[in-house]
Amino acid sequence: MSETRRLLDAASALSQVLQACGIPHAFYGSVFTAVIANASQSDEIFCIVEGGQGQTHPFRRVRDAVGGSNDFAITHSPWTNRLHVTWRRPIPAIEIEVLPAGETGPRRLNSSTVTLVQGIPFLTISEFVRAKLKTWMIRRSEKDAMDISYAMSKYWNKVDINRIPEQDMSFFVSRAPSIAPAWIALQRKYGGT
Repeated sequence: MSETRRLLDAASALSQVLQACGIPHAFYGSVFTAVIANASQSDEIFCIVEGGQGQTHPFRRVRDAVGGSNDFAITHSPWTNRLHVTWRRPIPAIEIEVLPAGETGPRRLNSSTVTLVQGIPFLTISEFVRAKLKTWMIRRSEKDAMDISYAMSKYWNKVDINRIPEQDMSFFVSRAPSIAPAWIALQRKYGGT
């Protein structure tokens, strides 16, 4: 079984639990690029989770949702403000990092920011590029750059330019000139340069 398939199975299992509890969520990471490129290998998956009414923290919502399940284990590191959910059913187990909506990805997870891919909620192309670009601006990871480059070169026409920070993307293009044609085409589509 491919690693991408294993990550998708884990995402599907966690998504079912979160949906049953009415928790808005979407997956994100290089697994998305692998799915849209039909690649068998990927090694990164995150789950962005929205807070609840009364501003219940997303981590608490996830802990409450999966707490009674034998299929999942939770590791919370308060000193680093990180939460990992491990799907224990496959061997080796699969770990998914949970991220609060708004800090990574959009603040609200709804039909304008989330799309179903193989029945699993993922960030839309626009939100994926925006989130990856934000992460790349901090870490300058080659993996993030490759994901942005792939998404922009193949799907630039599906990107909402209003969701992409222009200054950050212009800086990224200066470091990854191969996507300049896609960025210029997107700007032209929206009436820019």
